[in-house]
Amino acid sequence: MSSQEIPEKNLPSEQDTAHGAVAVAEDPFADPGLPPHKPRIQDIDERAAKRSERTVALLFTLSMLSTIGFIASFVAFPVDQIVYVWPLGHVSALNLSLGLTLGLALFCIGAGAVHWARTLMSDHEVADERHPIAAEPEVKAKVMADFKAGAEESVIGRRKLIRTTMFGALAMVPLSGVVLLRDLGPLPEDKLRHTLWGAGKQLINMNTNEPLRPEDVAVGSLTFAKPEGLEEDNHEFNNEIAKAALMIVRLQPADIKDKRELDWSHQGIVAFSKICTHVGCPISLYEQQTHHVLCPCHQSTFDLSDGARVIFGPAGHALPQLRIGVNDEGFLEALSDFEEPVGPSFWERG
Repeated sequence: MSSQEIPEKNLPSEQDTAHGAVAVAEDPFADPGLPPHKPRIQDIDERAAKRSERTVALLFTLSMLSTIGFIASFVAFPVDQIVYVWPLGHVSALNLSLGLTLGLALFCIGAGAVHWARTLMSDHEVADERHPIAAEPEVKAKVMADFKAGAEESVIGRRKLIRTTMFGALAMVPLSGVVLLRDLGPLPEDKLRHTLWGAGKQLINMNTNEPLRPEDVAVGSLTFAKPEGLEEDNHEFNNEIAKAALMIVRLQPADIKDKRELDWSHQGIVAFSKICTHVGCPISLYEQQTHHVLCPCHQSTFDLSDGARVIFGPAGHALPQLRIGVNDEGFLEALSDFEEPVGPSFWERG
């Protein structure tokens, strides 16, 4: 069939040619262009824009209130308070409240920023040509111009309610971190300086859970003890044993070089903190011939026959000694708490 015999209906019309139908058919990779811009309801109705503004401001305000709740929870809830929350079960009231309030504060800032961008900031589509990575002066000038245009299109200058509440939310959220820094300093009741040990507290064998007598500790042996009344089913057990864990060694009195250590012992039985003064690892290795104990984490070594002084490794202080004696029933007991903080050194210690 010749071209003159092609039905007229199969030929492109002038209108189709004007709309680029033939060009698309000839070049399937041609740039189709951007679809026509569709304005949002907020772009044409100021009342809708006001509603969006109030929504964003409400989210920022909720963030500020949540930050206040975070700080209040940190002060109000004691560390050991346990509450039942379905379906979580028994959880720490402090941890639960801190997590909820801080999470809500951060979520509201993010949700407010997203809603602001989606409903009030300019959403006109802009096509830009790719350019080399190294910015030319013209590009830098264009970036600054775009930044200024973006600042104007964000309507932050006109929407003072959003601006004020956003600055308030962003300014208050860091307060959560500032409050958490409180734990790096001295705590109420000097919790870092004191343990459960005290006058009259019996030494309880960690393995048998029975009170210790002097005859239970053989020369050259290493025994671990906890204070009387501290049970493993107590939810504070881990926090307290981390400070009160004790190791007991029986030496020949003639082998003890430090006079104070000898005075604080009973028939050669000495009691020292089990917590390494470097980073708080539990000490568990004992060399009977030299009376040295070794921390397995960083190899700090202490001489138990000489006041548990450091003879090797990164530890900065000797192990604190517990003054012990025997009660009327013949059991080993503490005569006081440790006279210095146990565990890693902190800045109040010289």
